[in-house]
Amino acid sequence: MAGSEKEEEVDVEMRSSSSLLDPETLFLISNQNTGNEWEVFKENVRPLKRGRNVNLLNHSLKSLTDHQIKKSLLHNRRRLIEAIDDYKGDDPLHPWLQCIKWVQESFPSAGDSSGLLLIYEQCVRTFWHSHRYKDDLRYLKVWLLYAENCADAQVIYNFLEANGIGQTHAAFYIAYALHMESKSKLKIANEVFNLGIARKARPIKKLEAVYKSFLSRSINKSGPTIEESMDDHVQVRSFGTVLATGEARRQIGVHSDLPRKKGKQEKTSHASLSIYKDENLSIPSSHQAESSKPEMMLWNTLGTRAERNKENNAIPSKWTKDKIPQRPVSRSMAAASSVSIEVFVDEEFAESAAMANEGGKSAMLQLRKGENKDLKKETELLKENPLRNFPPSSLPR
Repeated sequence: MAGSEKEEEVDVEMRSSSSLLDPETLFLISNQNTGNEWEVFKENVRPLKRGRNVNLLNHSLKSLTDHQIKKSLLHNRRRLIEAIDDYKGDDPLHPWLQCIKWVQESFPSAGDSSGLLLIYEQCVRTFWHSHRYKDDLRYLKVWLLYAENCADAQVIYNFLEANGIGQTHAAFYIAYALHMESKSKLKIANEVFNLGIARKARPIKKLEAVYKSFLSRSINKSGPTIEESMDDHVQVRSFGTVLATGEARRQIGVHSDLPRKKGKQEKTSHASLSIYKDENLSIPSSHQAESSKPEMMLWNTLGTRAERNKENNAIPSKWTKDKIPQRPVSRSMAAASSVSIEVFVDEEFAESAAMANEGGKSAMLQLRKGENKDLKKETELLKENPLRNFPPSSLPR
């Protein structure tokens, strides 16, 4: 009897505790395999434009509770990355695209542990200087996916424009313009749309359709944007320097007073001029005439030509016969002058650049080994500075 009473008490406690827990926690405790894991974890699933495979999605979500499944996913990711290194075909971008697609499906949350951002960065950095992939739509889409996961995508769009990557595709101009629209920079967004239409980016009909919808949204928005209002009110000086806000207001006030001052000057222009006379000066005019006579007597004669040209009486001589004495150069100084000049490099910036390159290499090495030790740190650095591992010569000026 005592044992049955204890079992009943345990059942009552489990029922009372289960009523306080949410369905997701109950599912984790139960360890059930329902085949509908995506219903429980759908808040952690990032949507894809092409959709997802439900069976693969359920299998991937089981890795949140099953350590063996998670281990197998990391093993498959390492195998796909090794396939990129071992590829010997005609299209080296193809294994990268296969790896990206698999990671997107197998790590639906696309978190830091997935290493997806590092794969994006490594892929675009591998082919950014290749003329073969500059107009490849597949390569451009990887850039756009990389931009969506960064803090400021405008840096990437400027890089693509400066290096001529994807400039013939409408997808670049649509993504760039919509990003600027999301930042309330409608003027720049409109310029990007017009640039794509002028270049006849493909497909042009899709670009024009998106541009029309953008114009309708811009018209419906009430009032000008902050950027456009600043452009309308800020005055510009003659040397191209923009006035400050308070100075601009004063400048506007000065310009508004010009018509009134001009009208006053026109009224007074017909009046007679009054000659100013100094009252303290009491020298008679006859004395002024007498005092000016000696000065005028100096110019009564011009003198002879020899007197006027007396500064040119020097006898010309050969200027090459005189040499400036020079000190003899010692052998040590001559040897030192032949040494090339060493260019100064700031140690702080050199170390930071080396650390950035080493950080990117170590993170990709961990992906190849299947480890997730420093992936979060490198992912955060790439989100803040997506071009940190690119050579300075490739960055837009």
